[in-house]
Amino acid sequence: MISMFLVFAVFILFYINKMTNALCLQKEIPEDRQPKVFRTINILITILLVSSYVEILYT
Repeated sequence: MISMFLVFAVFILFYINKMTNALCLQKEIPEDRQPKVFRTINILITILLVSSYVEILYT
C-alpha cells in the first residue's frame, strides 16, 4: 500500500509543479520570485499528502 501511495504522491507533485510553471508563465511572475512560489506550493502539497497518508493509515 505504501508503494502505491508513493507513486501517487510523486505523480501529484510532478503534475502540481507542471501547473505551477504554467501559472508563473501566465501571470508573468518575475524569475526572482518563482523559486519562492514553487517552494511554498511544494511545501503545502507535501503537508497535504502526508496528512492524507496518516489519515489513510489510521482509518
